[in-house]
Amino acid sequence: MRWRTIDIVVTAAIGVAFGVVFAASNVVWSILSAPGTIPPLYLMSGIWLMPAVLAPLIVRLPGAAILAEMMAAAVSAFIGSAWGLDVLLSGFVQGAGAELVFALGLYQRWTLPITLLAATGAAAGEWIHDMTVYYPGVDIGLQLAYGAFMLIGAVLIAGLGSWYLVRLLRPTGVLAAFPSGRDTPEPAS
Repeated sequence: MRWRTIDIVVTAAIGVAFGVVFAASNVVWSILSAPGTIPPLYLMSGIWLMPAVLAPLIVRLPGAAILAEMMAAAVSAFIGSAWGLDVLLSGFVQGAGAELVFALGLYQRWTLPITLLAATGAAAGEWIHDMTVYYPGVDIGLQLAYGAFMLIGAVLIAGLGSWYLVRLLRPTGVLAAFPSGRDTPEPAS
């Protein structure tokens, strides 16, 4: 459970790569967000949660979710996020939500259900942040609609997307230096 240089570099690289993806997603968000479209648009929030799920699945170390998500948020802010430095707070709570789930599994369980729960934890962090910062005066029914779309996007993109990406990378050998590349694949349940 000790961090090696390669663990830090790969986790940071995942964060940096997704920070660039975040910047592109921010542009898409600004183009598509018209009055009345915001709740369904939150399906794409799974993109913003993916580093918090993918990095821990690869390096399997405490803190990977927060480090990757914070790196992605920092790169996004540096490139020029419409939300300014608030993306750092957002990144922290999203990473912490996923981190909490992996911690509850004692960083020993890397099954599909844990992965989906980690994505759900990241979405919960996103929902708490966004509802208190951006939508505090919005009706609770609409806030729950935001949350439902966040959850669906998180499970489909961050959860299933990360799970299958690790499984696609494993046979290539690029994960050989990590526990995720050396062990036999765990069953889906």
